[in-house]
Amino acid sequence: MPRQSLIRYAWLSIAAALATIVLKGVAWWITGSVGLLSDALESFVNLAGAGMALAMLSLAARPADAGHRFGHGKAGYFSSAFEGLLIIIAAASIVYAAVLRLLEPQPLEAVAAGLLVAVVASAINLAVARNLMAVGRRSNPITLEADAQHLMTDVWTSAGVIADVGLVWLTGWLWLDPAVALVVAANIVWTGWRLLGRSAAGLMDASLPAGQLAAIEGVLAGYRARGIEFHALRTRQSGARAFVTLHVLVPGE
Repeated sequence: MPRQSLIRYAWLSIAAALATIVLKGVAWWITGSVGLLSDALESFVNLAGAGMALAMLSLAARPADAGHRFGHGKAGYFSSAFEGLLIIIAAASIVYAAVLRLLEPQPLEAVAAGLLVAVVASAINLAVARNLMAVGRRSNPITLEADAQHLMTDVWTSAGVIADVGLVWLTGWLWLDPAVALVVAANIVWTGWRLLGRSAAGLMDASLPAGQLAAIEGVLAGYRARGIEFHALRTRQSGARAFVTLHVLVPGE
């Protein structure tokens, strides 16, 4: 898929982030739930990450030039690393708010209306995440895949928060609201750490996965049967493009 077409999906992610910020902010405002507050804070991370993804996809769409003979495909790794860092910062904010609420529990208000708004916001994230994930798997840009994974994490986070707020409403256990917010923060940190790890691997020119290396060796095996040999096989991933270099030795005759 052309890079210019992928940029449209970054705009879709930005629109979804803006919509969910408003909806989750309303849900938190009318209920006072710190769990819903943590969900709303993560949506701000979604917006920042989507904006970074848009910038990096635009940069990656530029053709190779005299200063960048291999193109600009690695720009996507900066986006995913930035989003991973933002996720961890958001988790720290959630932990702070949750600890304060544990120390000073507060009753929730207008829970039914707040939950309804939160469900609508989660449905938007789910639809956009599935769309981005499908495009990311077809076109292989880590920028969109990172954004999709973050949105899916947000969907699962929201599901946990919605269940948490419902339980608080039914049982009156006020401590459950900040406790679940802490669990949400831990899950967010794990997602952010994985994104940082994948970005570092791409920037360090990690080799292609074992399955792709096996496919390359399968192609070369056909030529080896005809007397041609290969060595110094090197591979790396750069955004949506894979690079393979090798030395070819042909029979002297």
